[in-house]
Amino acid sequence: MLINIWFFLWGLLWAIYFMLDGFDLGLGTLQPLLAKTEDEKKLFYKAVAPYWDGNEVWLITAGGVTFAAFPRTYAVLFSAFYTPLMLVLFALILRAVALEFRHQVLSDKWRAVWDRVFVVASFLPGLLLGVAFANIFKGIPIDGEGVFHGTLLNLLSPYGLLGGLLFALLFCLHGAIWFSIKTEGELQTRAATLAKLLWPAVAIALAAFVLLSLPVTKLFANYFSNPVLFLIPVAAVAGLVLSRVYLAKAGYWQAFVANCLTIVGATFFGVAGLYPNLLPSSFSDAYSLTVVNSSSSPLTLKIMLGVALVFVPIVICYQAWTYWFFSGRLSHEDESY
Repeated sequence: MLINIWFFLWGLLWAIYFMLDGFDLGLGTLQPLLAKTEDEKKLFYKAVAPYWDGNEVWLITAGGVTFAAFPRTYAVLFSAFYTPLMLVLFALILRAVALEFRHQVLSDKWRAVWDRVFVVASFLPGLLLGVAFANIFKGIPIDGEGVFHGTLLNLLSPYGLLGGLLFALLFCLHGAIWFSIKTEGELQTRAATLAKLLWPAVAIALAAFVLLSLPVTKLFANYFSNPVLFLIPVAAVAGLVLSRVYLAKAGYWQAFVANCLTIVGATFFGVAGLYPNLLPSSFSDAYSLTVVNSSSSPLTLKIMLGVALVFVPIVICYQAWTYWFFSGRLSHEDESY
């Protein structure tokens, strides 16, 4: 029972991270399209600055849960995906550096350099995490000792790249909708227009990823044996449709919430299909890392559950307060960044 609870929490924490940090990663990727002048860029960074570090807490939490609840999975995962995960880490570091360094020198060239760094460092995590999770869904070449027999190029299969493209597009749509919420006038119109243009690309990428998952992965085995699970991808599709409906009505908060449903549904589409596996082996099912053969002791899981029940609500309350405190629209009077 405990291992199943932690498997669900493992998937939930990753979904929360994608849902929250997804919008500021996507927004950073779209910076050249959304913010043209220096005044607009100041507002742009104001739409990111109060939230990004709190959002990344969930990445640390998801990684921490993987380490504490499923230590063998953590060890093999960070060994097999060492290069892409280190690139994600360096990208996230450079995003923080760009946010802090950009306004330290009053030089257009200096700001332009850090603007470019911020764009690239925002795009890479979404792409690489999408590639990583697509490969997990597909199965990675690990043997019975958990040794990875592959290279970075093995991860860049068509299915892996499609997963990366899907994540990047979903995050960009999420970011464009967020900027529509936070701005007004021409900036809001520009962001909403871009969100509407991105929507068909997201829909096509999502449909292609789900369809390609049928022959490439074993995700659908759980769905066919338990058809009620099909409600998960249905919820993801419903969220995507509703986001477009609300965009057309200029209901940007509603569109954002609907797109959150899409991201959570897309994440749990894979998580539900994986169970009981955490890292399927492409060599043999006997080599796969599951919730049973890679979990911590029952005592560890009990202690962790108690800690999580105390501290996770505190983090949620603090972050909810942050979003409420900075909930107003940005205007040119807020160009202090």
